[in-house]
Amino acid sequence: MPFVDLDGIRTRYETVGEGPPLLMFSPGGFDSGLENWTTFGRYRDLGFLDAFAPHYRCVVFDRREAARSGGRVERLTWKRYVDQAIGLLDHLGIESAHAMGGCVGCSTAAALAVEAPARVRSLVLFSPAGGPRYRMGQHRRFVQHLAFVAEQGLAAVVDLARSTAAGFGKDPRVGPWAVVLRTDDAFAADYARLDPARYDLIVTGTLRGLFDRDTVPGVEPEDLMTLDVPALIVPGQDASHAPSAARYLQECLPVHEYWNVPVAEQTAATAPARILAFLRSHDR
Repeated sequence: MPFVDLDGIRTRYETVGEGPPLLMFSPGGFDSGLENWTTFGRYRDLGFLDAFAPHYRCVVFDRREAARSGGRVERLTWKRYVDQAIGLLDHLGIESAHAMGGCVGCSTAAALAVEAPARVRSLVLFSPAGGPRYRMGQHRRFVQHLAFVAEQGLAAVVDLARSTAAGFGKDPRVGPWAVVLRTDDAFAADYARLDPARYDLIVTGTLRGLFDRDTVPGVEPEDLMTLDVPALIVPGQDASHAPSAARYLQECLPVHEYWNVPVAEQTAATAPARILAFLRSHDR
């Protein structure tokens, strides 16, 4: 699979299929690798890539700090994730694309539409992450990581990350940069020498900025309410993908379709077909 340097960060990506471009923001939180569209949770059974590739040029990629992409120790923000996506579109010479997010990928997809609406033909927001339990879970994860750093030190984070395959989503102690610590010796050495107080500020700022509300994080409601990009919203139904998160998007987005179908009825036979019908209606 190809790699590209985007703002100094190595990004792994792949294009699958032919047709109008469809930029796909992977599910999986801090472990949002491109394989998650075919291996992660219920996405494994929904067959989105196989269904879309005959009709669309699907662009999938590892979010920075995930899978085989690189990263940088800095305050992580939705804007930084959007910058990665825009850089990839620029690299591929794509002026505008449909954008689809799964899980937390919905937040970046929506933020991209707000940041650069001319680059987004339509939005598919599938099982958006959000809700009070989701926010509380994310806060616990960051608190556990900082507690481990305070007790054991940053060198211990490096050692732990390199001794396990678990990412931040599975083992909070390894932190948001675990993947890069595991794959980049120079990065790991620099990380171990960071000033702990400064690192605490970076991580705390990341938490406050990324997970600041009890619904879909990432975009202010006022910005969503002025967005003209058409959206298809598909609700989730668990503690990390609360139905209230999808309803929030429904309330805020002026141009939308809401597929009011329980998760149990979102199957390989129904979900790709519903999304394809929406995408085709907004091809131009």
